[in-house]
Amino acid sequence: MAKKKTSLFECQACGEQSTKWLGKCPNCGSWDSFMELNQEQQEVLKQTAKVVNTNSKATPITQIKQDDVTRFSSYNDEFDLVLGGGIVPGSLTLIGGSPGVGKSTLLLKVAGSIASSGKKVLYVSGEESAGQIKLRANRLDANHNDLYLLSEIRLEEILDELLRENYEVCIIDSIQTIYSSALTSAPGSVSQVREITFELMRKAKESDIAMFIIGHITKDGSIAGPRVLEHMVDTVLYFEGEASRELRMLRGFKNRFGSTSEIGIFEMTAEGLLSAKDIASKFFDKSKAQSGSALTVVMEGSRALIIEVQALVTESTYPNPKRSATGFDANRLNMLLALLEKKIDLPLNHYDVFVNISGGIKIKESSADLAIIAAIISSFRDRPISKESVFIGEVSLTGEIKDVYSIDLRLKEAQAQGIKKAVVAQKPNLKLELKTFAVDEVPKMIELF
Repeated sequence: MAKKKTSLFECQACGEQSTKWLGKCPNCGSWDSFMELNQEQQEVLKQTAKVVNTNSKATPITQIKQDDVTRFSSYNDEFDLVLGGGIVPGSLTLIGGSPGVGKSTLLLKVAGSIASSGKKVLYVSGEESAGQIKLRANRLDANHNDLYLLSEIRLEEILDELLRENYEVCIIDSIQTIYSSALTSAPGSVSQVREITFELMRKAKESDIAMFIIGHITKDGSIAGPRVLEHMVDTVLYFEGEASRELRMLRGFKNRFGSTSEIGIFEMTAEGLLSAKDIASKFFDKSKAQSGSALTVVMEGSRALIIEVQALVTESTYPNPKRSATGFDANRLNMLLALLEKKIDLPLNHYDVFVNISGGIKIKESSADLAIIAAIISSFRDRPISKESVFIGEVSLTGEIKDVYSIDLRLKEAQAQGIKKAVVAQKPNLKLELKTFAVDEVPKMIELF
C-alpha cells in the first residue's frame, strides 16, 4: 500500500509551520495566511534546515584551532563601529529599517567608498533601474570603476554575475524583491526568502564575499519574512530614524564577530548619510535655561551622550490625570511620580505629566531617573535649571539615589561639553574641573531648587 503523503502548511507572514491548515496563525496572529507547500518546496525546506558539519566526530575544545577573523574598513567610522571594527570577508549581514530611512543611501555610499580602495563591489537592485541608482551615486559621489550595478531580480542571474568577476562585496537591495525560478511561489514569500538567503549564505562562505542584504520591515518593526532569516545571517542591523529628522541610528541586534552594544549615528545631508561628527551638540540645546528641562549623560555602547530631558506638569481637567512619555519607559515614569508624591508630598495626582527625550533618543537605562525627577520638579515649581548642570543617577523605590556604571566616562564627556556642575549619587575619585554634588536620597533634591 502506498505511503500517504504528509501535508505541510506554512504561514506566509511569519513562517510558522503546521501539519494542518489553520485559519489564524498562532505565532503572528495573521488570518488566512497558511498555504500548503508542495513536495518541491518541502525539499527546499529540508535542505535549508540541514546543518553543515565538517567534522565527523566531536573534538575537545582545547584541541580546536581558533579562527583568525580578518576585517577590512568600509571607510565609514560609524558603520565600522557597529560591525565590530570593520567588514569580515564571507560574512552575511542583514540590514532592516522603515521605508525612506536611508538604507539604500547608506549602503551605496559605503559601496562607493570600498570601491575607491580598489575592491570590486557588486550592487544588485531589484527595486530600481541602473539609471536611477546612477542618479543617487552622482549625488553621493560614489562613482568608481570598481563599483558594478546590476538591476536584476532573478537569483540565478545574480549568482552567474558573481562568478564572472572577482567581487569582494555584494549588496542585495532588497531580499523581498529577489526570486528563484526553482520555486513557484511569488517574490517576497517565505519560501523564496528562505531559499535565496540560503543560496547567498552558501555563496558568501564559499567565495569569501561579504554580503549585505537589505530587508523590509513589518508594521510592528520586525524584519518581514521567516524568523529563520535572522538565524541564518551572521549580523542583524536595524536602521532607525524618522524621515522628518536629520539624525539616523544604526543598531546591532546580532553580531557573531563583535558586540551588539554599539550604535552608529548618521546625519542626513545633501550629500547623503554622513557619519555625525559633533554628536554631543545634536541632543541638547545650550540656549538659556527654561523650567522643565534638565540634562543627563547616557551610555550608548562605549559612547557617552548628553541628553536633554523635558517635562511638562500642568493642572489636570480630567478625573484621571494624563501620563505620557516619549523616549522613556512609561511604567518607570509612573513609579517616579508615585515616589515624588510619597517622599516630598508633590500633589501630582491632580496634574498631567508629560516627559520627552529630545533628539529622538530612546533611553533604555536607569541613569536618567535623577534628571527626570529634576525636570518634573522644575516644571512643577516653574524654576529653570542651569544648562551647565547634569543629573546622573538611578532612583530606587525607597527613594535612594544609586550610582551608575561608567560614571567617570560620563563626567569626562560632560566636562568636555562645558558643563560646570554634576549632581550624582556619590563623588567620584577622578579629579575633574567640574563641581560634583553628592545626593543620596530624593528629598535632598529639594535643596537644589
